[in-house]
Amino acid sequence: MEDVSLKLHPGEAVVVSGPNGSGKTTLLRTIAGLQPTTRGGMVRDGDAIAYVPHANGVKDTLSVAENLAFWAGLHGVDGVDSALDALALGALRNRRAQTLSAGQKRRLALARLLVTGRPLWLLDEPTDSLDEASVRLFVDLARTHLASGGAALIASHVDPGLGARVLDVATLRPTSSDARFTDEAFL
Repeated sequence: MEDVSLKLHPGEAVVVSGPNGSGKTTLLRTIAGLQPTTRGGMVRDGDAIAYVPHANGVKDTLSVAENLAFWAGLHGVDGVDSALDALALGALRNRRAQTLSAGQKRRLALARLLVTGRPLWLLDEPTDSLDEASVRLFVDLARTHLASGGAALIASHVDPGLGARVLDVATLRPTSSDARFTDEAFL
């Protein structure tokens, strides 16, 4: 992509939209520091970022609570119980992640946001696999985060209903077809 300029303020959400393959995930991965820019630069505080990719990134052999406890310990933050409650996972706390449905795994990945203590959330299709009730939980969670001064950059095909600004990456031109700078390099 060329000429991408984005400034995200506390309390603000931006939805990155565009068709499949237009660069939404690549943009999030680049901002998260997981792949390099092809040119230009970025100013970001990597310690401020919590990234939930399209893949949930949960450890299947750990229980729901153990998954969250791992991330809470890594970030020196408490709140496993409140994260479980916020995403209606309390009854599943002792189940191994490998036994969860796709929607339950997605809620677990989103609950991880609460135990990082990070103000900037990068979310790749956060409502994938979620039923209506779970989408409402996510929207409430995001609104609370924004109201407390957090920010969110959300790649999505669906408007999450946050009144967010939209960045349409379909209007931006790709600068390279070199696989070293695309998601294929990380598969």
